[in-house]
This record gives sequence, structure tokens and C-alpha cells, in this order.
Amino acid sequence: MKLSKIIAALSVAGAVALAAPLSSFAQGKGKQQPPKEEPKKVKSYDFTGDEIDGELVKPDGDFLDTRKFANHTSLIRLRTNFIKEILKSAEDL
Repeated sequence: MKLSKIIAALSVAGAVALAAPLSSFAQGKGKQQPPKEEPKKVKSYDFTGDEIDGELVKPDGDFLDTRKFANHTSLIRLRTNFIKEILKSAEDL
């Protein structure tokens, strides 16, 4: 009983999913008017009568350096003599 209800619900959902895109094709196109082109407006600015007085604004005070971080030695140490370990690992093969 439940299986038949599920199948019926899925078939209805499938039919609706297939019919929805087709409804957009059924609409008539009618008379479509092209979009009206508005004349382009030209803007002009006139600055001839304006006088601009100003001065360069700089920060006052001295230039302060930031704190320098300490230089640490590298934590990676290169091993120069490890031939014994190589020979020991070769014996394990």
C-alpha cells in the first residue's frame, strides 16, 4: 500500500517537472517593442572661477622605528657523521 502511494507521488512529481518548462513555450510572443534608446546626456563641469588654496599636510613628530626581533640560531642541525646508522639499516635489509 505504501509503495503504491510513493510511486504515485513520484509519477505526479515527474509529470509536473516535465510540464513546467513546456508552459513557457505555450505563451504567445505578441508584439514586442524594442527598448527605447534615450539620448546620451553630456555633462560638462566649469572650474574657471574656482580658486583652490591649500597646503601639504604632513604628520608632525619624528619617525619611529619598530622593534627589531631577535635573531635566533637555526633549530635544524645537520648531521655530518651518520655512516654507522646507514650501515646498520643496510644490515636489516
